[in-house]
Amino acid sequence: MVQSRCHGSAKIENGGRGSSGVVQYKWWIKIALFTVFILSGQSVAVMLGRLYFNKGGNSKWMATLVQTVGFPLMFPLILMYLPPSKQQQQQQITKEPSWITLLMLYTFLGAFLAADCMLYTYGLNFLPISTFSLICTSQLAFNALFSYFLNGQKFTPFIANSLVLLSFSSTLLVFQGDSEQTTVKISRTKYIIGFVCTVAASAGYGLMLSTTQLAFKKILKSQSYKVIFDVIVYQNLIASVAIMVGLFASGEWKDIKGEMEGYESGKVSYIMNLVWTAVTWQIFSIGCIGLIFEVSSLFSNVISTLGIPIVPVLAVVFFHEKMNGVKVISMLLAIWGFASYIYQHYLDDVKKKAEARIANRQVDLTEI
Repeated sequence: MVQSRCHGSAKIENGGRGSSGVVQYKWWIKIALFTVFILSGQSVAVMLGRLYFNKGGNSKWMATLVQTVGFPLMFPLILMYLPPSKQQQQQQITKEPSWITLLMLYTFLGAFLAADCMLYTYGLNFLPISTFSLICTSQLAFNALFSYFLNGQKFTPFIANSLVLLSFSSTLLVFQGDSEQTTVKISRTKYIIGFVCTVAASAGYGLMLSTTQLAFKKILKSQSYKVIFDVIVYQNLIASVAIMVGLFASGEWKDIKGEMEGYESGKVSYIMNLVWTAVTWQIFSIGCIGLIFEVSSLFSNVISTLGIPIVPVLAVVFFHEKMNGVKVISMLLAIWGFASYIYQHYLDDVKKKAEARIANRQVDLTEI
């Protein structure tokens, strides 16, 4: 849930934007704005999700639905970045897949997203929010692991170091479940279920990113603006439909009225919680997509992952959760693993730019 709205698998590089000195400050304002969207949207959405359960909300399907159903709010951003029709025609160099292939792909990705969001919901319900957020950092490790098998990702010492550190960071949290029970009044069984669901959701998110990247390469064979937005919109649309089917099939929709009336803060607060949870998740998504198109997918993922440690701090302030020694060590290991992972991508980026400069010089020499 924490990062499942950010489609960082699409490697769009757009370094040309804002390169002119005249408009440079406008470009930096956009970057700052999108960064604030990511950090604030992600943190507030997770906090509101936990508040929903704390105040008497019980519907897992409803808590899952609000993670995807607000996708129409992204349409203004889509219109802003959608290139002119002539440019779209230039981007469509390869033959488009058949509609049956696209339907199967979008259905698979949408169902995958729905299942992943449900796992995150169980984790958020059964775990302290600080523990939940720290476990979510393992999604980087899972992404690297699946990328090795599906996308040809090389295992360098920095990537291996990141995998080990992030694995230890999450594993440490298993050993402090007893102390958590007294803080948030959850049973040992629910703690284990929440832990397993959050780890599974993080693994699923990593697999979804790697699978989406593979789909762009093997099926869609394009990473144009239109294709990226199509994937985002249709995936969220199908996920929302699947979750709504689950909501009605499970019979939870019958309890929504009673849940609303029994909500501790009142009906208005219940509705506002759901509405703003949906809005803040889309604010997070808009920030992610904006950074993908303004800078790169890597930078977008860096910022979204960087926001994860903010949530445990907010949980201490607003939900009065304890930040014990195990959590502090877990957070430090997660930050270390995250830094190692990002540094490797930085080295790869530097190497690619150097190779591109050499290739351009060779072209220039050939023309002379």
